Amino acid sequence: MPARVRKHPLEIPPPSEEDWLKDDEEDFFLQDPERIRDVLPQPFRMVNKLVMLVFENAMEIIERRETLREAQKLKVQPTKCFPTAEFQVTGTANCLSVSGKFIFVGLSVGLAAFRMYDCKQVCVWDAVKTEICVIRSSDLGNEHHVLLTVDEMGNSKVWLEVYRLPKDSWLKETERSPGAAAGLAFREMRSSWTSVESFVSANKAEAKLSLPLLLLKVKPPKPITGTNFKGPLDALKKVDDGSVLGLGHNHLIKDSQWEQQEAIFRSIYREFLEAEGESESKDEVPRRATFHFLLPSWILQGGLEIKVQPDVPASISVYWDGSHNLCFYLLNRPLKEKVDADLKPDVVWPCAAPIACSAVSSCSRYLALACEDSAITIWDKHLGYPLSVTAMPEKRPIRSIHFLQSAAAASSETPCPGVDPPSPTVELLVLCTDGSLYLLRASRAKKPSITLLADRPEDPNLVVSAVVPVLAFPSAALVFSRDGTVSLMNTATSQAVCCFNSPPSHAVASPWQPVFTLDTVNWCLLLRGDEQQADALAQSRASHSTIFLFYFNSYPLEEAFPKKPDLPFKSLQNMPLFERCNMFLRDRQQRLLGLEEQLPEYWSRLQARAAAMDKESQKIKGQKKP
Repeated sequence: MPARVRKHPLEIPPPSEEDWLKDDEEDFFLQDPERIRDVLPQPFRMVNKLVMLVFENAMEIIERRETLREAQKLKVQPTKCFPTAEFQVTGTANCLSVSGKFIFVGLSVGLAAFRMYDCKQVCVWDAVKTEICVIRSSDLGNEHHVLLTVDEMGNSKVWLEVYRLPKDSWLKETERSPGAAAGLAFREMRSSWTSVESFVSANKAEAKLSLPLLLLKVKPPKPITGTNFKGPLDALKKVDDGSVLGLGHNHLIKDSQWEQQEAIFRSIYREFLEAEGESESKDEVPRRATFHFLLPSWILQGGLEIKVQPDVPASISVYWDGSHNLCFYLLNRPLKEKVDADLKPDVVWPCAAPIACSAVSSCSRYLALACEDSAITIWDKHLGYPLSVTAMPEKRPIRSIHFLQSAAAASSETPCPGVDPPSPTVELLVLCTDGSLYLLRASRAKKPSITLLADRPEDPNLVVSAVVPVLAFPSAALVFSRDGTVSLMNTATSQAVCCFNSPPSHAVASPWQPVFTLDTVNWCLLLRGDEQQADALAQSRASHSTIFLFYFNSYPLEEAFPKKPDLPFKSLQNMPLFERCNMFLRDRQQRLLGLEEQLPEYWSRLQARAAAMDKESQKIKGQKKP
């Protein structure tokens, strides 16, 4: 039979998808036979891509965590140290303090005292409307102690008061009272938000004690307003009457100029201001003052008529929240003004940015200031100039700074006269707001260096919440994490030597703000722990707190922190002015020797810059010619 044949051949239709196989992918099926299936149509292709993207990201996170786990397994695990003693406190323990042979616990309903050697309760003071949140103690001798506590959170008005406690008079007055050394009695002297209690009597009878002497009353800085001066001459007259420069008040800017600048600023950055919302009022009074007592130094002199003692604080440094100024006030100057008057500081240090935190070394020689622009300045108060100025990496905001024990090698002492001064290395522990921990080393002979001790972890529970140096060992610091881990770190090696663990039945209370204290006499860590309960309501109704004691001498820690040899130093406080000036000049000479090596490089840069400017000026002159 004849076959039926088409006149025209059947044409193959063009592909309908853009991502079908191309001409250069002819051998695709030979390489991946699984892709022989047709490509998914939309919208399934997009869904497939999103699912694969999520899967790949999840696999990256899993692989990263597995790598960290393997690295943790390879590391030497720190030794676990369990408490050597413990005792229970009725109520919630808000704060702790150790003075002599006693432990003082601030409670939500008062105060309790315990003996250090057997942890037995000595006495308790119950006050229904008094919740102590901060406590400091001092040993007066003869089994007498002074407690300084904060039991209120403020009033509408805030100020700082400095008292001188009549220690000798109190000791004599308590000896005359019967049963004066057997228990507790309290004399309250309330200011804006503080109260002072004295440890004096057993039967809670009001003992007749001498009142402390009010030395200073420092008020928050006033907001800067427009000037009332008619000209520069009036401003100079105001300075001549004893007003201090640096506070920003004796200026020549009028209210109208402030208003114009404010209007220009708001018009330029209106979008950003509307996005962030209304900011706080500029006239708001600062609520918190940070202060340090300072020993005598050459930075703050009180005059020849004022006698100072090397071991007695001679001044106090104060700065308020959001302030650029660090103010110094003399404590032993003759009081020419009323205490309640608006006291002017004796010295003002203006800073480029608001001060975030500060620290003073245990020898009181070094003063460190950290500003909100992530810059840290370490001052040598005895020599009178900054030891170093350093900026944190990536301009990370700073939360707290602490001097380590290694600074005591330099301390307030220098070698004998006629010997070249050493180059002491000061170590500063820096905790940033993101949880990263750094070690800053500063010296007069070398440039400052910054070492990362602990970076911000991906797990929020492992973020460092608090750091405190341990002066019992060189380069040692206690590191608290938000998961309740308390480790003793050797900052020289960035390794955790041991971990102070509570029993399995308890956990560290408030790990983001732990309740603890260090006994610098017996070298003991006191830490509050709460019993773990499954029921959150039962846990909130817990009627007691447990205080754990960790004695450092009970653990093998001396091998991890070898002591450095003591050097024969001579005190700098009693050194004559002539020898002190020689020391200053020798130190400046050492710095100039380092600059001589850099002079050729600076000179070559200056010559190149001058040649470029000369060439540019000749070119401009050539263009101006007709």
